[in-house]
Amino acid sequence: MSLHILTNAYRTFDPWCGRPRCPIELDLGCGKGGLTLAMAARFPDRLILGADVMLGRLRRVQRRVQQRALGNVELLRVDNLDLVGYQLPDGCISRLHILCPDPWPKARHHGRRLVTSDFLGKAARVLRPGGVLHLSTDEADYIAFMQAAAAPLPYFRPVEAATVLADVADIRTEFEAQWLAQGKSVPHLAYLRQ
Repeated sequence: MSLHILTNAYRTFDPWCGRPRCPIELDLGCGKGGLTLAMAARFPDRLILGADVMLGRLRRVQRRVQQRALGNVELLRVDNLDLVGYQLPDGCISRLHILCPDPWPKARHHGRRLVTSDFLGKAARVLRPGGVLHLSTDEADYIAFMQAAAAPLPYFRPVEAATVLADVADIRTEFEAQWLAQGKSVPHLAYLRQ
């Protein structure tokens, strides 16, 4: 397990880091690492990538990975657009999880939202055919925004989240647990890479 600093790194990154090829799950914007750690423990035969721009958060996740002796995790400090735009190889990701990204709720800030048609077009490049894009948010406006961003893209077909995400449906990120405790709804969307 390593913490890779990829900000301002204009190169491709080998996500397997010399390991034998196996399915990869990418937790983009992994935050405190709840999903990353839970998936790593549950799926020892998969490589789990936890990516975030906040180095302090990643260092805390790194300590938790080491304490639990999880050997199937790589942590990436990276800009999300660079990671899916050119740093990862084509078709290397089996599932891409983007859970509770910053919703930027003010209309004047919507341009800062991560999940846009442009971003999803780049994300399609790293997802293997048949791979799953998993999205969630507690903001009703943002869920509609995400659906509208994915709708015109020919490489994504909406599928029932409960079906393709059944093996991770019980895992909650820290943000999701917080929103659910406040009585908010946190819907999940799933798209199959064509």
